[in-house]
Amino acid sequence: MKKYISFAIIICMAATTTMMGQFNDNVVIAHRGAWKQANNPENSIASLNAAIKLGCHGSEFDVHMTKDNILVVNHDPEFYGLDIESSTYEELLKKEHPNGEKIPTAEAYLKEGMKQDKTKLIFEIKTAKAGKDRTLELAKMSVDLVHKLGAPKWVEYICFDFDAGKYVHELDPEAKVAYLNGDKTPEEAKEAGYSGLDYHFTAYEKNPQWIKEAHDIGLSINAWTVNEPKVMKSLLDQNIEFITTNEPEMLFKILSEQKKNR
Repeated sequence: MKKYISFAIIICMAATTTMMGQFNDNVVIAHRGAWKQANNPENSIASLNAAIKLGCHGSEFDVHMTKDNILVVNHDPEFYGLDIESSTYEELLKKEHPNGEKIPTAEAYLKEGMKQDKTKLIFEIKTAKAGKDRTLELAKMSVDLVHKLGAPKWVEYICFDFDAGKYVHELDPEAKVAYLNGDKTPEEAKEAGYSGLDYHFTAYEKNPQWIKEAHDIGLSINAWTVNEPKVMKSLLDQNIEFITTNEPEMLFKILSEQKKNR
């Protein structure tokens, strides 16, 4: 009997090891999924799966809250002419993407992403037009949803609202949260509980010292939205951790060329 118990323990440990540390080790974050070359709708399930198929480290997606408190995935505050914040989820279902998909709920999107363990789900908490309270409510509902689904291993958060990111850190001190707006120094972001900076690439051009300063205090660096080869190569030369792009295929090609030339 002891032999069988020991064998079962070994199998469980092996399974746990297989599930841990399996995410792709590259810099590529697909902005709103992989949509441009694949001709998928942005922020669709199809674009998520295309990013996973490419082998991206992460696939970014944007989350709003409907009038009836449903979290949905879309970049713009409108979905084919309907204002998301002032519409119910049922009203939004009357519209669809060109590929026939309805607007995904954040729950459906996360569940789809959790079918694999190679690509991270980069969860952007959108700033609510209704104001700070609504944005913070969205942040709390987002963290609650991620934990309800058992998704913390897959999810990293990003946000433009500085207080929303601080709140996420308070709700889940283990969560990785990066700030998007580009108006805080690395020290200010670190003090607020952020684990990384995720600024437009021009912010680093204006403040080149921020990359080293961030790395010195343990913050990661991401740059958005980088679609030009010259900028990609410059950022790679500065050893940043991630690049968010509408052209993940192009970035993979550059990475492959650099690897061959080493």
